Amino acid sequence: MKKIFALVCGAALGLASSVSFGFDKNIVDTAVEAGKFKTLAAALGAAGLVDAVKGPGPFTVFAPTDDAFAKLPKGTVETLLKPENKAKLAAILTYHVVPGKVMAKDVVGLAGAKSLNGQRIDVKVDGGKVKVDGANVVTTDIACSNGVIHVIDAVILPSEDNIPTVATKAGKFATLLAAAKAAGLVDALSGDKALTVFAPTDEAFAKLPKGTVESLLKPENKDKLAAILKYHVVEGRVYSEDAVAAKSAKTLQGDSVKISVKDKAAYVNEAKIIATDVDASNGVIHIIDAVILPPSK
Repeated sequence: MKKIFALVCGAALGLASSVSFGFDKNIVDTAVEAGKFKTLAAALGAAGLVDAVKGPGPFTVFAPTDDAFAKLPKGTVETLLKPENKAKLAAILTYHVVPGKVMAKDVVGLAGAKSLNGQRIDVKVDGGKVKVDGANVVTTDIACSNGVIHVIDAVILPSEDNIPTVATKAGKFATLLAAAKAAGLVDALSGDKALTVFAPTDEAFAKLPKGTVESLLKPENKDKLAAILKYHVVEGRVYSEDAVAAKSAKTLQGDSVKISVKDKAAYVNEAKIIATDVDASNGVIHIIDAVILPPSK
């Protein structure tokens, strides 16, 4: 499960010293001049993102080197550069970009780093090094006229799986998936519209009174089942810290759920949130330990 940790400034972690040679040039021109981001520059061109990244910003770019791109499976870069893969390439590249100029010293204590792709990057301290989704940050604070570059040693990839696929691969949401199918909601959960799902595990459904799940799965109870499931879904990507700050969220069912913190644990209504911020291509999943029920009308 994704848990965002503080990114501590490079000096404290023994990272390479910061660089400022690009302060009067934009991010793209700085990268080109550096001579070790040729693949990144070519990818930006193929994705039609050069003008955007040259724009006023400011942007923070986690920039993979040519060596980082070379670590990808053979033929991956060549495939991504093909015109028919432009959208996929753009999704990957925008996952490396965070809005705003975030210098290493400025991000201490940040709860997350939401990328221009929409998905959130996992940044953590591991063994005295800063990692971004598993890639090492090898140089920090290359200042540019429209932002800053932090150099990383691997290409980071956003989730390509939609919400039902992520749930299927997790292996503990069989009941939720069966219920979504019975309620006719799989297509909605698979669409392009960003959603946040508070997802009860199979164990959570098993806590319901005996026979409840079987009854809800009957065709004549389709509307009731759909209402219950929609009560677990919120429009948009709502990450954990935003959910806690909001204290409530309106669901697709129409009623709102209460979000609170008790004894250092987060809850949605009375269900404990046991894992947060599981990214999907079309939203985010928070895992809960109980099924929540909409208020009686």
